[in-house]
Amino acid sequence: MSDTESVVDPEEVRHVADLARIDLDDEEVDRFTEKFADILEYFETLDEVPEVDEEEELANVMRPDEARECLSQEEALRNAPESEDGYFKGPNVS
Repeated sequence: MSDTESVVDPEEVRHVADLARIDLDDEEVDRFTEKFADILEYFETLDEVPEVDEEEELANVMRPDEARECLSQEEALRNAPESEDGYFKGPNVS
């Protein structure tokens, strides 16, 4: 058990679970309290990593765009489950 673990409170775990709409029993709250403490300890370890002063030289690794012949509208819609007025038709989003 680390000093970081005392920073994580079971009530905070319950609060986060409520925000995420997850029901946790007491055993799960205890387990996640330990896991959250471990995660915070990892962040403390990351704080110890020295900063690098040099910036990496960036290089474009993507191929250049090339204009090529594309499908006709009819060919593109041929395998669509549904289409309407020359467009793909998807489910209604509410």
